[in-house]
Amino acid sequence: MSACDTGIGDISAGEGIYGLRRAFVIAGSESQMISLWKVEDDATKDLMVAYYQGLKAGIGRRDALLEIQRDWLKEGEYQHPYYWASFIFSGDGTPIDN
Repeated sequence: MSACDTGIGDISAGEGIYGLRRAFVIAGSESQMISLWKVEDDATKDLMVAYYQGLKAGIGRRDALLEIQRDWLKEGEYQHPYYWASFIFSGDGTPIDN
């Protein structure tokens, strides 16, 4: 699922932070890539396409995201952190078994 601000949650005294990520974990999701702010649609699409290409190539879930972020930081139209720093990985970072 792709959506903006998925890493944002409400703070509840004594309960911690509630949000979409927590709901997915409780439902059994092994891993999540979440965003901390709204990112431009084309940049998000390009990041997700590159991410899934990395997963298909056997790169670990966490490493696939980190590789894209490092590449984009070095050069290209999405070099500014606004386009890639919003995305963080949570959960099992190992490769997906095909």
